[in-house]
Amino acid sequence: MFILRDTPPLQDHFSKTNLGREQASLFVYTIPSIIIPFTSSMTSNIWRCFDTLLGYEIKNKRFYTFMASTTLPWIGL
Repeated sequence: MFILRDTPPLQDHFSKTNLGREQASLFVYTIPSIIIPFTSSMTSNIWRCFDTLLGYEIKNKRFYTFMASTTLPWIGL
């Protein structure tokens, strides 16, 4: 997907730990998932879009833990 090629600078804001790399990867898929309308519920839309449209499988619990994280670097992004 063309939008994903410009995201490495965004990933640099995440830590280099395993969790940070996972969050950076999920963040890249979150951007197009927010943009592409798929269902009426925004968070569920993102999760379904990951799997259905982008082919990125993630467990439901892991996804919602990521979305609820208080350590995402929103200010830097």
